[in-house]
Amino acid sequence: MEDSTARRAARRPRRRPERQQILLRRGLALGGGLLLVVLIVLGVKGCLDARANRALSDYARNVSQIVEETEKTSKAFFGKLAEPGSLSVTEFVNEVKADRSAMDNYASRVDGLSAPGDMGDAQNALELVYRLRSTAMDEIAEQMSTALGEVGAQKATQTITRQMQKLLAGDVVYATVVRPEINDVLAANGIEGSDVPQSTYLQGGAEWLDEATVSAALGSVSGSTASATSGIHGLGLYGTSVNGTELTAESTTSVTSEGTPEVEVQVQNQGESTENGISVSVTVSGGTTLKGTIESIGAGETASALIPLTPAPKGEVTLEVDVETVPGEQVSTNNKASYTVAFE
Repeated sequence: MEDSTARRAARRPRRRPERQQILLRRGLALGGGLLLVVLIVLGVKGCLDARANRALSDYARNVSQIVEETEKTSKAFFGKLAEPGSLSVTEFVNEVKADRSAMDNYASRVDGLSAPGDMGDAQNALELVYRLRSTAMDEIAEQMSTALGEVGAQKATQTITRQMQKLLAGDVVYATVVRPEINDVLAANGIEGSDVPQSTYLQGGAEWLDEATVSAALGSVSGSTASATSGIHGLGLYGTSVNGTELTAESTTSVTSEGTPEVEVQVQNQGESTENGISVSVTVSGGTTLKGTIESIGAGETASALIPLTPAPKGEVTLEVDVETVPGEQVSTNNKASYTVAFE
């Protein structure tokens, strides 16, 4: 009996290590499982991060490609505008239309870009840039034939000059919003070597915002009416009347007004060539400006623009009359006059 008890007592301590080993094995298994889960999570996250970075790099690469192609188109357009060489009017217009088509294509490609991650704001601004550029080139291409022709050339040139401002606006948005935004997102994600380049469409800068510069450039296109800017060019304000009553700049003129008064502005072509699309404006007491157009005036001839005063002024007012200068005009002091008119 004693031997049996002793044997049981001897066997009891042996069970404790076995139990500890089991718990240890379980702990190791659990730890291994947790480690495996962590490794899987880190692996998945690494794959997702790598995929996200590839998407960002691909986006930047696509933007860079469009920007670089745009740069080539802008240099080609302003290059021939500055130096058309021997291009005829037809050839010049066709090449401008080709530049317009290229810009429309770039704008479509920009709209089709998928902006990954935090590129949403940059993409919206980029779409605005290319909308400004494409609509400006569309209008320039539409007006080019008229600007190089005879009838309406000056007005078309003015429209082209206004589109230059739109091109400049696109350049400013790209430089101050698009490029910094894209490059900042790339940097924040640790992506190097994918920065997008600068993009300036308005080659030559602010000089193209001047109508005289645009007009002179178009005037150098072979065979264009605008090229006939040699010789004397100039207009003169010949006379102004309201409802048939002649106005004088030195005194107040009384005018009986019934209904809508109408200002007749007479303009004389004091140059040697026919002038087209002459713009005339009347400003009432420094406020409302009303405009009229004379389609054409031959050399030495006089023509009139009729401008209704709406709303009809009352009492004593000042009418400031201005005849816009034409390309090649050197003296413009006789293009303006101010009259005091008392409406009764």
